[in-house]
Amino acid sequence: MKSSIKFILVLFVLITLGENLQAQGLKMPQPSTPQTITQDFGLGKISVSYSRPNAKGRKIFGALEPYGKVWRTGANSATVIKFSEDIKVEGKDLAAGEYALFTIPGKTEWTIIFNKGTKEWGAYTYSEANDVLRVKVKPTALKDKVETFTIQFASVYDASAQLQLAWENTLVSVNLTTSVDDRVMANIAEAMKGDKKPYFQAAIYYYNNGKDLKTALAWMNEAEKQMTDAPWVKLWKGRVQLKMGDKAGAAQTAQEGIEIATKIKNDEYIRLNTQLLAETKK
Repeated sequence: MKSSIKFILVLFVLITLGENLQAQGLKMPQPSTPQTITQDFGLGKISVSYSRPNAKGRKIFGALEPYGKVWRTGANSATVIKFSEDIKVEGKDLAAGEYALFTIPGKTEWTIIFNKGTKEWGAYTYSEANDVLRVKVKPTALKDKVETFTIQFASVYDASAQLQLAWENTLVSVNLTTSVDDRVMANIAEAMKGDKKPYFQAAIYYYNNGKDLKTALAWMNEAEKQMTDAPWVKLWKGRVQLKMGDKAGAAQTAQEGIEIATKIKNDEYIRLNTQLLAETKK
């Protein structure tokens, strides 16, 4: 009881001091700088807002941040993560929304917690009753030291990504997945009913995601009519033709792409169409 009262008094003093300094117009750098990162994912976005403490020569996990204890996953206010769409975290469903990101560090296993307590200061009043999801992941030892606590996204693809936590010599990766194919296919079908049909973009999606190549080629032919002097359309049409096994057709299309790109002085698409032409000769 006494420790709780002491904590509340200390917190009150800190908040009051901060408000007084702000009112006096005094600006000072924060020891743990705040950062917000945003990542496009699937058809939505993920954002993370957190504060970044430095190691400063201290032993972090297993010492400053004890094993087996709930950690705010940063400094100052609780780290907040927001998903604009439903996703899966390590294969478990998590609804779109805003969550506090708490963790329980461990020597061989970490618990990742998504909690309703987004207004918490640290993890002092953390309540397990507000947990929405818990998953467990294995930490990885880093050879090079990370001085400043870092949250980042890695291996980001259309339907999968990793949320990574890195500090000192520890890296924790959390697998995120989302289902986009059904929605994209429905979006394409709906868009094709309109006056401005997205032939080029839809054909690329079909090519990249193992869909019907005959349809993709038909759409590329329509895209050619819309963009007659576009070497990028030639490039992607040639790729579709090559994937269908039509090397002669792909070679002709790539050559047309090279000629157009040369005419408009676009070095990038000269190079890309030249690479495609070389692939047709293998």
